[in-house]
Amino acid sequence: MRPSISKIINLLCLLCGSMFFVEINAQVKMPAIFSDNMVFQREVKIPVWGTAAAGDKIDVQLGKKKVSVITDALGKWKAELSPFKAGGPYDLKISGKNSIIYKNVMIGEVWICSGQSNMAMEVREIGDTCNNKQEIADADLPYIRFFTVDPMTAASPQSDLKGRGWEVCDTNTVKRFSAVGYFFGKKLYDKLKIPVGLINSSYGGTDIEAWTSSQSLKTISYFSDILQSIKLYSENDAAFLEEYNRKREEWKSSSMNTDPGFPSSGITWKDTLLDVTSWSKIIVPCLWDQQELKEFNGSVWYRKEIEIPSSWSGKDLILNMGPIDDIDVTWFNGHMLGSGELWDKPRQYIIPATLVKAGRNILAIRCIDTGGPGGVWGEAEQYYISNSLNEKIQVAGEWLYKRTLPINEFPSRPTSFENPNCPTVLFNAMIAPLIPYSLGGVIWYQGENNTYTALRYRTLFPLMINDWRSKWGIGDFPFYFVQLANYMNINPEPAEDTWAELREAQLMTLKVKNTGMASAIDIGDAIDIHPKNKREVGNRLALIALAKLYGIKDEFSGPVYRTYKVEGNSVRIKFDHSKGLKVQGNKLLGFAVAGDDKKFRWADAKIEGSDVVVWCNEILKPVAVRYAWASNPVCNLYNAAGLPASPFRTDDWKVLTEDFLKE
Repeated sequence: MRPSISKIINLLCLLCGSMFFVEINAQVKMPAIFSDNMVFQREVKIPVWGTAAAGDKIDVQLGKKKVSVITDALGKWKAELSPFKAGGPYDLKISGKNSIIYKNVMIGEVWICSGQSNMAMEVREIGDTCNNKQEIADADLPYIRFFTVDPMTAASPQSDLKGRGWEVCDTNTVKRFSAVGYFFGKKLYDKLKIPVGLINSSYGGTDIEAWTSSQSLKTISYFSDILQSIKLYSENDAAFLEEYNRKREEWKSSSMNTDPGFPSSGITWKDTLLDVTSWSKIIVPCLWDQQELKEFNGSVWYRKEIEIPSSWSGKDLILNMGPIDDIDVTWFNGHMLGSGELWDKPRQYIIPATLVKAGRNILAIRCIDTGGPGGVWGEAEQYYISNSLNEKIQVAGEWLYKRTLPINEFPSRPTSFENPNCPTVLFNAMIAPLIPYSLGGVIWYQGENNTYTALRYRTLFPLMINDWRSKWGIGDFPFYFVQLANYMNINPEPAEDTWAELREAQLMTLKVKNTGMASAIDIGDAIDIHPKNKREVGNRLALIALAKLYGIKDEFSGPVYRTYKVEGNSVRIKFDHSKGLKVQGNKLLGFAVAGDDKKFRWADAKIEGSDVVVWCNEILKPVAVRYAWASNPVCNLYNAAGLPASPFRTDDWKVLTEDFLKE
């Protein structure tokens, strides 16, 4: 029996489709980090990699240098071009069954800029603290190039990422780039006069564990269980996913059942008839750590009365809000609108017409923060209710709040593997795809999110640095970092402090080979965890690179504690980087002394040459000294280069945070 014409046509279509699929997959494909305007690191081998059909020959040519490779059984290939001196522009041509040409490629210095929100903060976001309008107007600098990695997470290492491609620095593109990264790169370019490529791979509000690979974290038994769970999740293990989803639903129910906002009988805190006379005022949007709830992690309720005009009554509305850190459940007139779990994502909920009435309406939010800063935050213009005509009622401003349970009284919560603070997920999504791109070094601004686990940071920070170095396999490349800026209220008396402990962990990381630290202890903001003076931060990082890597031997660090010696009722402190010690102001401030009782009291201090002598008349036998040991210390010791002394302590007494290696 002859096949019908329709069957023959269908067969031909199927064959053509298969051939097209094979042809598409046979073509050379390149990762997103390769684009026009890119910069390669000078004077090192230049890796170029991608995919094509298995067994294909791939030709890679940059300028006059050319190399050929054969793809492996999976179609993967990697070529290495011999080193170039700084210069350009060049064309990079990759040829297989198809050809890709990247234009305006430069050779110079390439740096990864990584960390959390203070590295992510863009030039356009820093206001005019740094004469920003003029900086932007002067930013036509074609030898500086940017690549910004889109924030994302992944449960397993990825081969590619997303981004806008490499951009040439000008008055428009500079606005969207990391401010710290830009000022760092600009300083390098001003001094070196060679191309500078900056790769911004940062994600706000994130823990260092998220930036570290599973291979490194598994060397610490503390992470064994979570790493196994991440592995099963990434493999879509059916039994694991069923149990995981069940536990997540159980947690949601139990966390509400234990909250005082949900009494076993009577009016709940979401209801319109609730008496709120005992509630306090709070500003939205603003992290609660910047208001009355410093260092609180747990559940906080927010409420606000909204006046709805009669013309909106009985119509569907949309509630728009900025990000909520971390988890919210939101109600309108006592009815749940929705919930979200990602701390950095804006919320949008539909308000059904049946709930909307003219006059007084109640908006209620239950916010749970699991660690680090928390609250209802973002920009004021993100908070509004809108109708179908896009008319708006603003809901930013004064709200009422009441805190309930601290996080340690909550039932244990299953890890969210989409959460950017889940171990390994940022390394997998935002660092692994960059490897083995040629680079000169890394600058890093992170730690705010780890202040509650500062002793762990002593282990985790060096672990991450060595992790990245081992993955790139190009030796101990430079890794320079920012010591946390001053932030929050000033303590009237010496006290233990988690931010001080985190800064100490950063200071201790200088023991790792080829690292450098820029202190920001004097350029923070008491009420803003994102201080605006990013130019000074970038410049201080650049000073380290210029001195340690590029041979410009200017001072690059403020005074760093070396040793102490008790001399009667005083203590003599010696420093590195102590040339020209000076006080900024009339009196040396920030020192505290303790005796055998381990109770610190404010101390007097004076400079003697390159030393500082410290004493307290109330303590005849001092045994320990601390300097700038607070979240927001009042301190003013500098060296001749105008760089601030790093906070330190001479004791090793028990502190607030615990080390997981001892748990």
